[in-house]
Amino acid sequence: MSLKQLNDEQIRDWSLEQKDRWWLENVFRGNMAQLTLRSALMGFMLGGILSATNLYVGAKTGWSLGVGITSVILSFAFFRVLQSTGFAKEFTILENNCVQSIATSAGYMTAPLISSLVAYMIVSGHMIPWWQMMAWNVVVSILGVLFAFPMKRRFINDEQHPFPEGRACGVVLDALHTSDAAAGMVKARVLIITAGVAAFLKFIQAHSIQERVQHGLLKLKGEVVTFPEQLGDLIAAGWMKITGSANGPTIGGIDIRQLTINPTLEFALIGAGGLMGIKAGMSMLIGGLINYAILAPIMIHAEQIVPVSGSVAGNDAEYNFRTITTWALWPGVACMVFASFTALFAKPQAFVAAFSALSGKKKPGSDVLGHIEFPLWISLVGVPVISVIAAFMAQAFFGVTWWVCLLGLPLAFILALVAASSTALTGTTPVGATSKVTQLFYGVVAKGNIQTNLATASLTAEVVSNASNLLMDIKPGYMLGAKPRQQAIGHIIGIFAGSLASIPLFFILFVKGNSAVDLSTADTTASTIANIQSSDFPMPAATIWKAVAEALTHGLGSLPTSVLYAAIVGAIVGLTLELGRIFTKGKFPLSPVAIGLSFVISFDYVLAMASGAIIFWFLGVGRKPKNPDAPKPIWVENHEPICAGIIAGAALMGILDAVFAAKLF
Repeated sequence: MSLKQLNDEQIRDWSLEQKDRWWLENVFRGNMAQLTLRSALMGFMLGGILSATNLYVGAKTGWSLGVGITSVILSFAFFRVLQSTGFAKEFTILENNCVQSIATSAGYMTAPLISSLVAYMIVSGHMIPWWQMMAWNVVVSILGVLFAFPMKRRFINDEQHPFPEGRACGVVLDALHTSDAAAGMVKARVLIITAGVAAFLKFIQAHSIQERVQHGLLKLKGEVVTFPEQLGDLIAAGWMKITGSANGPTIGGIDIRQLTINPTLEFALIGAGGLMGIKAGMSMLIGGLINYAILAPIMIHAEQIVPVSGSVAGNDAEYNFRTITTWALWPGVACMVFASFTALFAKPQAFVAAFSALSGKKKPGSDVLGHIEFPLWISLVGVPVISVIAAFMAQAFFGVTWWVCLLGLPLAFILALVAASSTALTGTTPVGATSKVTQLFYGVVAKGNIQTNLATASLTAEVVSNASNLLMDIKPGYMLGAKPRQQAIGHIIGIFAGSLASIPLFFILFVKGNSAVDLSTADTTASTIANIQSSDFPMPAATIWKAVAEALTHGLGSLPTSVLYAAIVGAIVGLTLELGRIFTKGKFPLSPVAIGLSFVISFDYVLAMASGAIIFWFLGVGRKPKNPDAPKPIWVENHEPICAGIIAGAALMGILDAVFAAKLF
């Protein structure tokens, strides 16, 4: 069946109760099999495998790949084969969705193993034993799940935000499981074709795959030639040829490639931009141009942004995303924080409706989804209980005084709200940027204590990541009529799956060269710690965490004065633009959250996502047709399967290339 959804006018004008009643009557699938033993086992297995892959990729690049669509396709194919041979009954669409919830949750459990915990171990010279890593990751991740559900009704039920990656999963699931109907067959074909094209284009870029194929299978010699993802070098070469200059194009005398203005053909991001929509895409493009083309060169010449190498005043200075974002993340985060809280306080009905379920004074039947929603009392009881447990674990494992840890938990909830707003609109969760706010907070509260700074920021990062990603997981379930309670349970299963798979692998890969290491105890030898980072696995995210912690442990005074002024301006911009969105009932053309997000991700990624949004807008997606009765073009009617196919094909080939690059086999 085709996916049913409310139109823009209904989203703006209907009450939360009207939206919930419509969903219950038109979308909810009742008692269809969802969290079954086989879906739980399949999700657990796929989640473990994919989280291991993410650990490889993250240790090399600092980024993690989304695994939701990958798990959907793999589990569907597996059970379709079993069904065709008579070994299994039909694998329902909700069972498949449950698999992606578990696998996605598992995939994101690798984040602290390539960032905060690694930075902590390098700084402290203390190797955290595996059981402490596992206990810490599981507890703070569950805390993120408990933070998420009070936000669920606002972002998903009421405001119906897109959550692009989650929506892509829903579209893929719908196309796969309705292939017996004519409409489903068309969507399935479109999905398969676009996935194949995207996979082929990614294959052309995949150096490691082609190197293995050409030098291994075909026994050919010579240089492997692939089409580059980054086009900056090609643009620079063309510029020098046309102008006769010895250098590529610059802004304020700075090479645009150093400003991350380096167009990229990252097809998965282009597909995500197509799902994001023109408002978020253009907002990110505008914010990115302001940051990287205007503010960054100005701040570099004002010596507020320090080069990664060379002299500030000399021609040998080199800049990159890391050096720019140490300045730019503060106004970007301020913009997102104030925009998110303005939206919350301007329209708190979803929170009021959720919390009023505890009062006993509600009108009978007013909470039409109370019997299937995640019970709010679990969050109200669980958050303080798990918070205290996490605080005492921080004291026992990292030497953080328990009450100092508890001071930052309200801030963690605020940042989870901000990150969820970003994820809802763009599909990108600014975990790194929000955790830096915690590092700034503890740079004041625990001045000079770098270990406290890193440990508490690790807690924030996991809370933010799991809260936002749980909402992303629930989006396809909401689209398909699943029970939110069972998805929450599936997410927690994924937390355990990811921890069990990735933490032992962490020690196998990175704690090497010392046969005497006892993985059950804390080994503090310098050689063991030094092995965590290497030329094969540089762990760039951990380097950033360490650098920020070293800078902020000296307090606010360590930040340039321009950062404070920029944060104030960012806050005013976020507040003003969000008020504009509220007063125009969503018709305001800019998104302050998307603008703020563009300050904390590199411009090449901003441009890729904005390009996807612009391309599909020009094709007619999101625009009112001149003749509403005329048939829609296939690329408009099937725009979501097209975008989902692009994401799926590029992601699958990207993961395969990462596996070859990591020399798994």
